[in-house]
Amino acid sequence: MPDPSLLERALAAFARRFPGGPPRLFRAPGRVNLIGEHTDYNDGFVLPVAIDRQVMVAARRREDRRVRLYALSFDQETEFNLDAIAPDAAVPWSNYGRGVGLVLRQEGYRLPGMDAAIAGDVPIGAGLSSSAALEVAVGYAMLRLAGLEVEGTALAKAAQRAENEFVGMRCGIMDQLIACLGQAEHALLIDCRSLGHRTLPLPADAAIVVVDSGVRRGLKDSEYNSRRAECEAAARHFGVPALRDVDEATFRSRAPELPESTRRRARHVVTENARTLAAALALETSSLHTFGRLMYASHASLRDDFEVSTPELNALVEIAAGVPGVYGARLTGAGFGGCVVALAQRVAAPALVAAIEAQYPARSGRRATVYICRASTGTSEIT
Repeated sequence: MPDPSLLERALAAFARRFPGGPPRLFRAPGRVNLIGEHTDYNDGFVLPVAIDRQVMVAARRREDRRVRLYALSFDQETEFNLDAIAPDAAVPWSNYGRGVGLVLRQEGYRLPGMDAAIAGDVPIGAGLSSSAALEVAVGYAMLRLAGLEVEGTALAKAAQRAENEFVGMRCGIMDQLIACLGQAEHALLIDCRSLGHRTLPLPADAAIVVVDSGVRRGLKDSEYNSRRAECEAAARHFGVPALRDVDEATFRSRAPELPESTRRRARHVVTENARTLAAALALETSSLHTFGRLMYASHASLRDDFEVSTPELNALVEIAAGVPGVYGARLTGAGFGGCVVALAQRVAAPALVAAIEAQYPARSGRRATVYICRASTGTSEIT
């Protein structure tokens, strides 16, 4: 269920900006990826959960083609016409909503205009997919106000296309798909090629602890796109559509032919796919110690081979590793800052929080924000 205060903030913002009839309420969650990083755009496997932090959209249908969006987090309003959608560099957050509107229109959906107030408690820039939550929530609101039923995978693909083509961030499908299809108390194993997926129950005595390092990615999108280009170059070298098609034995036999940097990027993806499938099996069999070891191995690969970690993220993983009852920890999201995710015994979560509060400021000069999260449902209308 949504945070009542978040719901109230969305309703109050809507009443201030768009007086008139009452709005309908829509939401989409952020996500944390337990394992499977930088594998999604390589047609690989990921294991995310939707979390109980979300973007809320209070929206009312208009009978013209105008869309007015107000974001409480930025205290900014923007407006566009559905028949002439263009990016707005002055209001960059709005491009996620603009892009989804354009893609849905191009795909043949007849959308009405709308007035919408947006409130959220997904930390922005922390690697918890506030952008995908915004895309999915706005897209879902547009479709439902049009009286259209929407299938989650189709909405996820439209939102991903908007981010790729309109915003210019070449993300994979994971973030949008878990925002649409998440289930409470479950992780979702996703095959990013077929979009096949299956739910895996999370043990009741395990806690998902997300730690925001306080380091924002800043202007690192170009680094993300360059990593993707290196992966594509490696796939071409192996003569396959994507690195998902390269097994570890094939990689080892031909890896010396690759440039050093490209070789390390490819090694991460190939081994991360194997780790993700092994982690799903560990979750199915409640082998949480095995799951945790795979998380630590994933972090080392992201740090050393994919080179997307930071000293702050490394420090948080090392602190977590020293707390009894923590199964594993790793950076989550694109990297270059953002968050670490840890899986721990629920009774150990307070000790983990205390260790971070005691040790992280001295090691980093920063303070971390800790969220003990529950797996949540995907996008929905609140009635």
